[in-house]
Amino acid sequence: MSTTRLMILGLVRWLQPVHGYYVRRELESWNVEEWAAIAPGSIYHALRKLSQEGLLEEVGTEQVSARPARTSYRVTPAGEQEFQELLRRYWWDYKAPVDPFQVAFSFIWCMPPEEAAAALRHRAARLRAVSGGQAAMVESEFMRANKPVHVAWMFELSVARAELEADWCERMADRIEAGELRGDWEPVGFDERVEAGRIVREAASRSNEK
Repeated sequence: MSTTRLMILGLVRWLQPVHGYYVRRELESWNVEEWAAIAPGSIYHALRKLSQEGLLEEVGTEQVSARPARTSYRVTPAGEQEFQELLRRYWWDYKAPVDPFQVAFSFIWCMPPEEAAAALRHRAARLRAVSGGQAAMVESEFMRANKPVHVAWMFELSVARAELEADWCERMADRIEAGELRGDWEPVGFDERVEAGRIVREAASRSNEK
């Protein structure tokens, strides 16, 4: 919810006073459902919740013919403070993304090697298709004419991540097909796993301190 709060507060702050409809339309043009996991249907709920919390305030309603009334919002002083705190939290902190694929990959030995390799190549192809579409968006006249330059930069980051993961998937498929995936792996005992985990965490902690 924190990312949704930051996104909604930021857009209202930028466009205020603004109707929820325009917030939704702007977010859809940024493809936020793909890279920020913000579903369009959640936007109106978020606007109402932020209003109830005193972070947004309703500044008017507009009725156009038989359409539902549209409420305009703007950011309150409390909302500005919340926005600034969230903005700096996500700029300065790193939080590893949760990827279901990594969970599934943890149990790679439960699949036949040929299926695992095929799945990795399929994933690589899908990632390249996604990155191709995003790269085209970066170069589009619509992007240049209608969006701030930093929006194109965000798409470039998505392209870079997708291409990097696609390359990794293809390398792993190559290694599986070369017979590097052991089928006789056996888990170590509980005590050994605890000790191994401690060593890995300490090594990661030392690396982060450098």
